[in-house]
Amino acid sequence: MSLRWHLGTMGYGYRDWQNGVFYPAGLPARAQLSHYSQVFDAVEMDTTFYGIPPLARVQRWAAAVPAGFTFCPKTPREITHELRLKQAVTLMEAFIGAVRHFGAALGPLLIQLPPDMTSAARPDLAAFLSALPEDVRYAVEFRHRSWHATATGELLQKHNVCWVSAEYLYLPQRVYKTTDFLYIRWLGRHGTYEQKTHERVDRSDRLRAWHDDIMARSAGVDHVYGFFNNDYSGFSPATCNRFKTIAGLPTAAANPPEQPRLL
Repeated sequence: MSLRWHLGTMGYGYRDWQNGVFYPAGLPARAQLSHYSQVFDAVEMDTTFYGIPPLARVQRWAAAVPAGFTFCPKTPREITHELRLKQAVTLMEAFIGAVRHFGAALGPLLIQLPPDMTSAARPDLAAFLSALPEDVRYAVEFRHRSWHATATGELLQKHNVCWVSAEYLYLPQRVYKTTDFLYIRWLGRHGTYEQKTHERVDRSDRLRAWHDDIMARSAGVDHVYGFFNNDYSGFSPATCNRFKTIAGLPTAAANPPEQPRLL
């Protein structure tokens, strides 16, 4: 079976993307997701990191996109950063209950652990994962280097959970395979670019290296989820399309003709 790619950006409602940069001038905010879904077939929902979304909002998001689109919601920070996974299962179940209303459009849930959460918390992660519903897929991102050990991979394999691979500062930049899908995040350093209106750096060499690593580890993998941050090279829609071209995938225009050229 060939890989199915789900590629997009981290969030979609950026002010810098308005007025003809990515969204047509005058496009109302309520129509942005629909427009986005004509260019990319997946989005990582950063909005959910700040709280469990109301049911009506989830249903509105789901209704705005075509069949085949995928949402990857980010687990609320109350669960990961405030409770640090302890006594958080009830709240996680409430979050899952909300995002289930994405229906067939629901992809893996991203569980991003805080930077100061070390592998000493492995028992907490193990208890948390063992309590989660098994009919939903999960991907865990570790921000502390102590997690990058064989024991982490074994824990995730046991629970059929994906180890998120990320290009981020000091973290190892490689693909980890612990289940039948991959989840990649191209992050960059927060606050690198004041304006997110066009690519400032050509990351083609790095993207080709990532693609080669993905393909080398793709045996037994059915789906690849990949999301780009504006801080990676300045304008994530263009960088996502750059990667899609490297992967031999079709692209839709992410820039109007007047888009500034790469600096």
